[in-house]
Amino acid sequence: MALCLAQDADADALLDRDPLALLIGMLLDQQFPMERAFAGPGLIAQRLGVTELDARELAAYDPEALVQVFRGPPAVHRYPGSMAGRVQALAAAIVEQYDGDASRIWSDVDDGRELFRRLAALPGFGKQKAQIFTALLGKQRGITPAGWREAAGGYGEEGVHRSVADVVDAASLAQVREYKQAKKAAAKAGG
Repeated sequence: MALCLAQDADADALLDRDPLALLIGMLLDQQFPMERAFAGPGLIAQRLGVTELDARELAAYDPEALVQVFRGPPAVHRYPGSMAGRVQALAAAIVEQYDGDASRIWSDVDDGRELFRRLAALPGFGKQKAQIFTALLGKQRGITPAGWREAAGGYGEEGVHRSVADVVDAASLAQVREYKQAKKAAAKAGG
């Protein structure tokens, strides 16, 4: 199944074929509309003049120049400076730990807890982001090591609309948004 996270054919095609772009989209998915976050890797690639992102190139890129790439217009993220630094740190970790190949994070994993551990160890990924990405890999990429649903927590459940892992079209994106808004409203009412 082709990814439909950015809700843009070209941006989604990049996410579909480029594991690093997909990881970067997940990294950018904070304090920013989900589909714009996942369109970010496409903007970065376009501005760098490449068809796929390269961890070595991003890790070695001049930090100030990368901030300019993120500024746009349009901006890749609402916090272009800090997010450019986070993307660069993520790329450097992938170069150092996985020889520049983001797919190696999950290609040889046969245990969901190990997959989660590897993701949670990446710069910019905490527990929740690692759980969501584990669920995304399982639900939409066919990366299903033993125990992946448990490692993904509630995001791994079948038939829910809690995160980007459950977005397959515009309707499911709307359902995820409704879930998140209800969760925020409940938290606000309770606290």
